[in-house]
Amino acid sequence: MSLIKSISGIRGTIGGKPGDGLSPLDIVKFTAAYATLIRKTCPLTTNTIVVGRDARLSGHMVFNLVAGTLNAMGYDVINIGLASTPTTEIAVTMEKACGGIILTASHNPLQWNALKLLNHHGEFLNDAEGKAVLEIAANESFEFVPVTELGHVFTNETYNLKHIDSVLKLDLVDVDAIAKANFTVAVDAVNSVGGIVIPQLLRALGVKNIIELNCEANGKFAHTPEPIPENLTQISDLMKAGVADVGFVVDPDVDRLAIVMENGEMFVEEYTLVAIADYVLSKTPGDTVSNLSSSRALRDVTHRHGCSYSAAAVGEVNVVTKMKETGAVIGGEGNGGVIYPASHYGRDALVGVALFLTLIAKSGKKVSELKATYPPYSISKNKIELTPAINVDALLEAVKEKFAGEQITDIDGVKIDFADSWVHLRKSNTEPIIRIYAEASTPEKADALALSIKEVINGLAAK
Repeated sequence: MSLIKSISGIRGTIGGKPGDGLSPLDIVKFTAAYATLIRKTCPLTTNTIVVGRDARLSGHMVFNLVAGTLNAMGYDVINIGLASTPTTEIAVTMEKACGGIILTASHNPLQWNALKLLNHHGEFLNDAEGKAVLEIAANESFEFVPVTELGHVFTNETYNLKHIDSVLKLDLVDVDAIAKANFTVAVDAVNSVGGIVIPQLLRALGVKNIIELNCEANGKFAHTPEPIPENLTQISDLMKAGVADVGFVVDPDVDRLAIVMENGEMFVEEYTLVAIADYVLSKTPGDTVSNLSSSRALRDVTHRHGCSYSAAAVGEVNVVTKMKETGAVIGGEGNGGVIYPASHYGRDALVGVALFLTLIAKSGKKVSELKATYPPYSISKNKIELTPAINVDALLEAVKEKFAGEQITDIDGVKIDFADSWVHLRKSNTEPIIRIYAEASTPEKADALALSIKEVINGLAAK
């Protein structure tokens, strides 16, 4: 059993002893801690918190515990039902709520669930707020209200359609162009909430020909839910038969978007943001942001448009903070997470689908032809295990010194930018591991770079 407590939320496997997995006692404790923080920090006078959930088998049970706890803390709950992470984020602002909780473990397997915690802006808690929730929970510094002050649950399951409507109204989404292109679109929604909302969105965009794979929102994931190539063989095989113009794959909470080309090959998750940023910048020039572990291709495309690119520490909240600082018009993460401020400050696969379809409709290119217009990069993701006795921070400092002649960024681990490649080293917060992300022009060069850095680390560790 696993229970992971972090500033971004509480994630764990269902079942087991309290503290070992995401047990009912843990759900109550962390929900009460979150409610306590919101009571102290939210500037709004409203007394409501929005709760949405993906289609996991444990979702209904977890919702009942969360809603009951929020009621016991004196909050009214707006139950928006089966809803994506971005839908829940939008619902918080539309309801003018104090905050929101999304019940989803993102790309984790079906035995997992989690509480993703939002502030009144519909955005994830920042570092200080997340740490405060953990401290309140650890000390059990919360207090339930008397019976006369209990909250209530109100159901409003209209937010999927409201979210879709907000996407259709975006200036850069061209519904007429998409409808005239007469696309055939394949969708794999891994039997979660994307199976409801993505086909609804496509129909609203004028797409008449939709091939639905794993679009029953029953929580019985048809494959490992993370939308990476090794998990997407079903839709890839389908696309190889030439039956669709494009394939879209989303994770269980629909904040990540992977694209499959008409020939069955992966567009590659890193390039979801790159392509959409290319389109956005062609219409509204401005700054872009991604995290340090995302592809250099976004920087290259941004410079091609004569605009500025900035890198943020890994984590959606860090990307959003940097986007606000720089006034970025588009940003996100290389895992297929598109953040488009004209909609809201959250990763949103619905926005990604609509903008990408507009792009290929207006370009007249096949998806594979579009991909060929972008700088070719490949990322290799590795890790190196160290003994618990090794001081990882000191080791990373030694790496910085060794590569002092290169461009170094140390806002999140150590990133070394070479002329035609880069490598990013980040330590794990839970085990003596350094994660190694390397990018170069080919998979072979990226793997070779990662291997050479591993050798450097092993040599430094041996000293």
